[in-house]
Amino acid sequence: MQDLTRGNAAKQILFFTIPLVIGNLFQQLYNFSDTLIVGQTLGVKALAAVGSTGSIMFLVIGFVQGFTAGLSIITAQRFGAQDLPEVKKSMASTLIVSAIGTVVVTTVSLIAVYPLLKIMQTPDDIFNNALTFIGIILAGLFSTMAYNVTANVMRAVGDSRSPLIYLIISMFVNVGLELLFILVFKWGVAGAALATVIAQTLSAVLSFWHIYRFIPMLQIRKSDLKWDFQDIKVHLNAALPMGFQSSIVAIGALVLQGALNTLGTDAVAATTAAQRIDQVATLPLMSFGITMATFVAQNYGAQQYQRILDGVKQSLIMTISLAIILGALEITFGHFLVALFVGRGQHAVLNLAQQYFWANGTFYFFLSALFIIRYVLQGLNDAKTPTYAGVAELVMRAITAIVLVGPFGFFGASLANVLAWVGSLAVMIPSYLKIVNSLRTKISYQKTNNQEL
Repeated sequence: MQDLTRGNAAKQILFFTIPLVIGNLFQQLYNFSDTLIVGQTLGVKALAAVGSTGSIMFLVIGFVQGFTAGLSIITAQRFGAQDLPEVKKSMASTLIVSAIGTVVVTTVSLIAVYPLLKIMQTPDDIFNNALTFIGIILAGLFSTMAYNVTANVMRAVGDSRSPLIYLIISMFVNVGLELLFILVFKWGVAGAALATVIAQTLSAVLSFWHIYRFIPMLQIRKSDLKWDFQDIKVHLNAALPMGFQSSIVAIGALVLQGALNTLGTDAVAATTAAQRIDQVATLPLMSFGITMATFVAQNYGAQQYQRILDGVKQSLIMTISLAIILGALEITFGHFLVALFVGRGQHAVLNLAQQYFWANGTFYFFLSALFIIRYVLQGLNDAKTPTYAGVAELVMRAITAIVLVGPFGFFGASLANVLAWVGSLAVMIPSYLKIVNSLRTKISYQKTNNQEL
């Protein structure tokens, strides 16, 4: 366990983030391996079929990730306050809420997936494969929820290494199963999806085993699983806005995906490959943000307000510097990685992907600030502002799809992320500055009380 309320803030943030970066890298390798193996073994159309479901996966799995992250914020605050009975109570409420959430989200998503693919104007030549792939992923949503619950509660109490270890194990299982199911059993895109579900189930099982073997404060017995309405309400108030915020952003991606689908299979394939690389390039920035949610929540619970402000300042310096480097690397070398997915002969796809890199990599510094501010707000129990920021992202992506794709084609679509980042920051910065002033007031109050004592 790692207590983030003591020691050098920058060092604590950096060393907590490193396992997250590696873990998120392997999480992305789930999608990366799907795309790479499908593209190389089944062809561009199969690659486009998998890629065309990306926004739906973002919608559903993004909700799950945001929802479980919100639940863990409460756990982290109670851990920071060193209230261990309440930590265990939080774990029990988290399990109850996430179990109900799994049933609801799985049912709704399976019902909605077919009409969503139709609304998005998924090309006929890839529609059946797209439906097969995303249907299996959604049917196995229990594995995604279970892993994210366990990973987030472990991070909430300062353990960012164990989720990484089990994720690495399951990633290698995923690759092995994909090769087996696609090359030997000839199951096509269904094999890729099934391999992902099985591998993520393994990571969830290993994570639960770790909790019940090594983390007593999170060990829940049957008698602990009591329906405490007030405590469940507290957890839902933190979790639902974060889940909906992710989903609102994803709805914008759905609108944009529909516009991309009208540009043809090459555009869909280029976006699929470029987004996989983009996701890997930006995961260190996201990892710093996730760290700040835990860092801020623990220190808020411990009433270490000055430490929060110092940590935010140091994290912004680190991430903005890193964003500039990552953007330059993506623009320079990204097209070599795209060739791994589609082959060097697909010149149209490669050229479109390079447009995507120029449009996005140049402005990563906006994204780095967005991640830090968003997760800081969430760690301080402000779940509403990130939700409003998600609405701003939705609006900006919708404007891109309606206004820019027509006259500017693929490059116009590629600008959607940048416009969404700017719109989100415009909403969050005023709330962030307000909270900073509130923290400074609390710091002054603490100093006054200490002097009186």
